[in-house]
Amino acid sequence: MIVGADTTSDRAILDTSATLYGAYRLKRVYYSAFSPIPDAARALPLKPPPLVREHRLYQADWLMRFYGFGHEEIVASEGGMLSLEVDPKLAWALAHRERFPVDLNRAPKELLLRVPGLGLKSVGRVLQARRVRRLRAADLERMHLPLAKLLPFVVVADHRPGRALDASDLARRLAPAPRQGSLFG
Repeated sequence: MIVGADTTSDRAILDTSATLYGAYRLKRVYYSAFSPIPDAARALPLKPPPLVREHRLYQADWLMRFYGFGHEEIVASEGGMLSLEVDPKLAWALAHRERFPVDLNRAPKELLLRVPGLGLKSVGRVLQARRVRRLRAADLERMHLPLAKLLPFVVVADHRPGRALDASDLARRLAPAPRQGSLFG
C-alpha cells in the first residue's frame, strides 16, 4: 500500500490490511511511503509523508499478525492516525493503563504479549524462567530486557511500579530520543 498519497487514515489502512489477512489469507502486506514526482497530477501531495509513518504501520501490522491485537484497537486517536512519537504497542499500553501492571509470574502469554518491552522471544523466555522460580528484577536484567520501558508496566517478586503508571510524562520518558540519519556523516 502506498502511504500518504491521499488522506486515508492509518485506521483505514490497517482495516484494509486486516481484511486482506482475514478474507484473502495474505501472508504479508507491504507499506511504502509516497514519494512525489515532478509534473504529477494536482491531486497528489507535493511533499512526502514522514517516513516514521510507514515504520509505525509496519509495527502495527506486526502487532496484528503476531501479538494478537485486533486492527480496531491499535489506533486510539480520534483522527485515526498512529502516533509518530511512540510505537503502537506503547501507545496502546498508555491508553489502557487500567490493564497494568501485569504480574510477570502469573499472567497468561496473551497478556504478556501486550506489555511494552516484551517481544515474542522474551515472552517465551519469561514463561520458561517462571516455571523454575519466581521472577525478580535481576532476572529481567539477565534476560537483557529493556528495564526502563518494562518496569512501569510489570510486577515481579521484588518490584512494584507504584505510581509510575500515573505519571503524566510517562510517554515522554519512554519514547526514544528522535534521531535523524544522514547519508553524509
